[in-house]
Amino acid sequence: MADFIRENTELLPVASTPRIKLHVAGESMPLWQRSTEDLDAIGISHLPFWASAWVGGQALARFVLDTPETVRGKRVLDIATGSGIVGIAAALAGAAHVVANDIDPMALEAARMNAAANGVTLELQHGDITGAPATEVDVILCGDVFYEKPMADAMFNWLEQSRRHVDDILIGDPGRSYLPFERLEKLAQYEMPAMRPLEDSETMQTTIWRFTRDVPAA
Repeated sequence: MADFIRENTELLPVASTPRIKLHVAGESMPLWQRSTEDLDAIGISHLPFWASAWVGGQALARFVLDTPETVRGKRVLDIATGSGIVGIAAALAGAAHVVANDIDPMALEAARMNAAANGVTLELQHGDITGAPATEVDVILCGDVFYEKPMADAMFNWLEQSRRHVDDILIGDPGRSYLPFERLEKLAQYEMPAMRPLEDSETMQTTIWRFTRDVPAA
């Protein structure tokens, strides 16, 4: 997996968080031209979302670096880590321990390589963890996880259960269709560079939200 990542990406600074470098595949790189059948044939079961920094993750990483007190000295879970950008930011900001979770083993390998490139270490956790609430972390970070309804529904239910056990839940999102606005408190907003081919525009206004215990007052 590491060889595949090195062969199909470039290690570059992220424009929105130049302190962080990631293995990314630009729009013209062959990785994005491969069909799902081609990927299956070489043993890759998921689309290579890890090869680009999603805007929600970029914004959340920026927020964590701008406000390190949100994670400093705390146990952090970065769910659906993808490239690992959010978990890396948390580690750089002084988190005591960072777990990076994803259902895609290739994403976890990319996150491991990206963490090493930035001089930090992430504990890698594979699989869907939404079946039981998170109980052994202080902060949950969610970068762009509400883009599909089944995933959004599962994530919402899991966050609602986990909120009873953790200190804080932060979400970075550019206004995806399934974001549970009624349970969110707005903390910050950024104009983030979008990395094609995931998005249709070059920049996207992206918001940092706090998932609240109660529905915020209107």
